[in-house]
Amino acid sequence: MTATREVFCFGEFELDVEAGELRRKNRRLKIQPQPFRLLLLLVRKRGALVTREEIRGELWPDGTFVDFDQSVNFSVKQIRDVLGDEADRPLYIETVPRRGHRFIAPISTPGQQPPRHSFIPTGATGIRLEKALWANIAELRLAASRRRGR
Repeated sequence: MTATREVFCFGEFELDVEAGELRRKNRRLKIQPQPFRLLLLLVRKRGALVTREEIRGELWPDGTFVDFDQSVNFSVKQIRDVLGDEADRPLYIETVPRRGHRFIAPISTPGQQPPRHSFIPTGATGIRLEKALWANIAELRLAASRRRGR
């Protein structure tokens, strides 16, 4: 019996847990281990607020001495940079000040449909439309970021 690979798809991105990779359009993206683990935690708890204490417990075992706040902020910034996300207009990671973070993008896994939103029609057409809308919004934001960087 073959175990099913844990893969999460959102926008143009694919998070492959077994391979430890984040990909965009089948291209592997550079992301350090700690931000990868945080992204995975947020994706697995999609839609739910993941408190700073939960993040601390998951990413830094007891007895680890680190500037926790700075490490979390740095990890979130790295995730946002690689996803082309913006803190003030998030597509993927919402920050709830002094409380934690929430993954807000629709997620699908191979062979599974993403969650439905009331403004998108139901059925296969609705799923394709939702994915296309999300990918277009993400692409527009990435293009705007590239233009600002010039």
